[in-house]
Amino acid sequence: MRLALLFNKTRPDTTGVYFERALGTLGVQADHWALRDVERVPEGYDAYLRIDYGDDYELAWPARLRPSIFYAIDTHLSRSWAKIRRMAGDYDAVFCCHRKASVSLPGARWLPVACDPQLHVAPPTARTLDMAFVGTDGGVPRKFYLQALRERYPNSAIGPADFRQMAALYGRAKIGFNYSIADDVNMRMFEVLAGGALLVTNALTGDDLARLDLSDRRDLVLYRRPEDLFPLIDYYLAHPQERETIARQGQQLALARHTYRHRMQELLAVLEYRPKLARVHPLGEPLTCGS
Repeated sequence: MRLALLFNKTRPDTTGVYFERALGTLGVQADHWALRDVERVPEGYDAYLRIDYGDDYELAWPARLRPSIFYAIDTHLSRSWAKIRRMAGDYDAVFCCHRKASVSLPGARWLPVACDPQLHVAPPTARTLDMAFVGTDGGVPRKFYLQALRERYPNSAIGPADFRQMAALYGRAKIGFNYSIADDVNMRMFEVLAGGALLVTNALTGDDLARLDLSDRRDLVLYRRPEDLFPLIDYYLAHPQERETIARQGQQLALARHTYRHRMQELLAVLEYRPKLARVHPLGEPLTCGS
């Protein structure tokens, strides 16, 4: 199978790069094209996959490039969502990394983000950090959570870091913190799980975690109110055996079912099921990954 991947490599850790590497492990020829070169992309590929990264939503997709697939990422951003809704009908298949969007877009399927074992798993080492969080402070309330964590747990690594250092940081941490701003399954969840730290994250209003077979106190730990966070962290820092058991189970599940290789297998299965995709909508029920 030959795929054309259309996305801008503005960052070495953009989602498209993860897709490209995962497809390579599956023996799929995946040729990268920048969005600005879309008119130069030749016909003859088995499929054309455009991967969203807040790029030019006004781009006119050439009708000759079929079957076409759009992987929507920024559906949780209001400034992008309206544009994504308008352009989604130009593609033969649509996948969304956020399940709420997949339900709202006719015929779309849920394909969450994942982890990359090559980047997110570090060699075993002593867990000398109490906590780790790789990312920016963001807005309210996450920045308040992070500042409180810095003050209460000074033996921690909380803040931005090069993506190549992420595995080492989570590999040294006892606990990896997450706050999902958009009430969604985000990349950090899988990055922490793959790194082997205990994932402590906010509970989501829907059943996305259950659909991925991620269970509270078995694979990760959920906090439901701000006042629950410190007691949970203190408990698991004081109980290393329980902490390590949950972290180990979460890591095993992430690597067994939630890598980008698994996600690309799901996407390819849709292509194989509908090898003659030609603006057919709807595609069917949204995927329930991991179930």
